[in-house]
Amino acid sequence: MTPTASPTRILLTFGAALTLALVGCAPPAPETTASGPGTVSRTNCGIDVTVDGPPERVYAAYQPAIEVAHALGISDRLVGTAFLDARVLPEYADQQADTAYVPSLPSREGLLQAEPDFVLSGFNGFFARGGADSSVGTRASLRELGVESWILSPLCPSEDGLTDRSIDPGSVRVDTVYRDLRDLGALFGVEENAERVIADLERRIAAVEDAVAGAPRPSVAIVSPGDDGGFRVAGGIDFGSRIIERAGGTNVFGDLTSERNLDVGVEELVARDPDVILTDLCCDAGMTRQDADSEVQAIRDDPALAGVTAVAEDAVHPFLFADRSAGVRAAHSIELVASYLHPDLVESGQR
Repeated sequence: MTPTASPTRILLTFGAALTLALVGCAPPAPETTASGPGTVSRTNCGIDVTVDGPPERVYAAYQPAIEVAHALGISDRLVGTAFLDARVLPEYADQQADTAYVPSLPSREGLLQAEPDFVLSGFNGFFARGGADSSVGTRASLRELGVESWILSPLCPSEDGLTDRSIDPGSVRVDTVYRDLRDLGALFGVEENAERVIADLERRIAAVEDAVAGAPRPSVAIVSPGDDGGFRVAGGIDFGSRIIERAGGTNVFGDLTSERNLDVGVEELVARDPDVILTDLCCDAGMTRQDADSEVQAIRDDPALAGVTAVAEDAVHPFLFADRSAGVRAAHSIELVASYLHPDLVESGQR
C-alpha cells in the first residue's frame, strides 16, 4: 500500500512533552507505573507509553487500529481516522459513519492539524524514518510534541522508525492482540470494555479450535495476482499464518519468514500446490468480500494454475487483506477460514 500525503498544512505545536515514567516491565505482562494521580504507563514495542489521564483526542490509522478503537468504546474520542482496507465490521459501522475519515494517510502536518494527544496505528509503516510522504515521523519525534503513540504489537519493529522488514517473528501471535487490548484499556481508562472484548475473542476462537481439533490440516495460500504473471503471497511472519493455524490449516508459504508479503512466480505457487487458496483483496473503505469474487475467478481461470489442487477442487475463496490483519477482527477471520477449510465442522453461518 502506498498512501498519498495530504497537502502541507501549518504545523501546530503542542504543550510540553509528557514526563516519562521509568517502568521495570517485560513482556508478556507489563506493569503499571504511577508517577502521579491518573498516570498510567505501558510498554509497546520496547517503548514506554505514559499518559497523565485517559487520552481525549485519538487519531487511528489503518483498519486494525480503527476497529480496535471502536471495540474499546472510544469512538467519541476519535479526532480522525485514515486508510481503511475494507468496510469495517458491521458492529462498528454506525460509529465509523460518525467519525472523520480520510482515505489516504495524512502527512505529519496533516496529522498534527487534528491536534491528537494519542496516535493508534495498525501497522508500523506510519512511523517510518526519513521523512517520507507516508510517514509522520518516528514515535519519539511525536512524543517531543506531547503526542503518545501505539503500534498494534503483532507488528512490532525491532526499533522505532523501522518497518515490516524488521518485525520480530515472536510478536506475531494472537495473544499479543489480547495484551494490546488490555494495555490500551488501561491507558484509555476502559478496562472493563477491554476485558469484555478479550473474553468474546477468546471464546469464539476456542470454539473454532475445539471444532477442528484432530481434523486434517489442509495447506493454504493467501494469494494476490500480480501484474507480471506472478503472485504476492503472505509469508510465515504475517498474522494470516496465525489465522490459518487457529482455523485448522497450515500456511503453505509459512517457511518464508523474511517479510510479511512476498512476490513469487507462478512456478513456485504450482510447486507448493496449496489445498486451499484465499484471495487478498485491498484497499478501499467500502470493500466487502463480494468484491473479491473477481480475483477468485481470475485465479480459477488462470491456465497455469489448472493443476493446483485448490483450483482443481474448487477451493479458491474470497478473502480480504483486512481479514488477515491483527486486531479485533481475528475471531471473525478465524471463523471464516475454518468454515472454508472444515465446512463439515464449522458452520458457514459463522462467516
